[in-house]
Amino acid sequence: MAEISPSDVKTLREKTGAGIMECKNALLECGGDFAKAEKLLKEKGLAAVEKRSDRATKQGKVFIKIKNDGSCAVLVEMVAETDFVARNPEFIVLGGKIADIVLDKGYTESDLAPDTKIYAELNDMVMDLATKIRENMGLKRVKLIKAGQGEYLCSYIHGDGAIGVVVNCKAETADLWQKEEAKAFAFSMALHIAAFDPMVLDRSKIDPDFLKEQEGIFRKQMEQDEELQSKPAQVLENILKGKVNKYLASISLLEQAYVKDEKFTVKQILEEMSKQFGGSVSISDYVYLKVGV
Repeated sequence: MAEISPSDVKTLREKTGAGIMECKNALLECGGDFAKAEKLLKEKGLAAVEKRSDRATKQGKVFIKIKNDGSCAVLVEMVAETDFVARNPEFIVLGGKIADIVLDKGYTESDLAPDTKIYAELNDMVMDLATKIRENMGLKRVKLIKAGQGEYLCSYIHGDGAIGVVVNCKAETADLWQKEEAKAFAFSMALHIAAFDPMVLDRSKIDPDFLKEQEGIFRKQMEQDEELQSKPAQVLENILKGKVNKYLASISLLEQAYVKDEKFTVKQILEEMSKQFGGSVSISDYVYLKVGV
């Protein structure tokens, strides 16, 4: 039987995160072969994770990195079973590392689809940590947002990473984004999006089939409202139209009441800020991610 030194056990433990006795037994079982022992421990870790694979991964974090030149931002959502693991330093470091890899490699949105080799490789990094911690976890989503001429990417992380937002604001001149007041306004837009989770930038972006479905839901609700039964058909159509418009305003960013002053819509605030800044200011795009949703 091979002699197992305490230093070998210590090295294997540091590399795999397994317990002292697990490391010692793995080395004994593998005749002191470090590589085989490491593989054995990983296989056992994978088996432990597999047993937990049906457990819900509702906890986790959203990680955001913006490229140094401001041209691109990446949002990475990693999920786990427990909030305890989501706060684990190794979990946090890995999330940031994956975001850095995506930016450094210049990956595109299509590169990062769940059925691609690149996505699988990134998810393998998460699974390596899962085998070490022995908790079900995974790489859920990776989103990119890019900025062009005159555009500025601003991010906001809510709480301990439960919600992440990147908003792409546009100005007539890129010089505007050198001003602190302009940056502060962009941040307020990111804050608003985090608070109100708009479905679309404006109602023109709403899928017609989704809109038709919502109209059907409102119509059914009205048919079940006894107080509306005696109303003329034209009145009912106007009520339906009003309900639909109110709903569309609630899910369209530009029509939502501004988070810092609900007397104004986001569109009206953008118009006011355009006057203050002496040039048009608008929102080109945004990404909103919420863990577990």
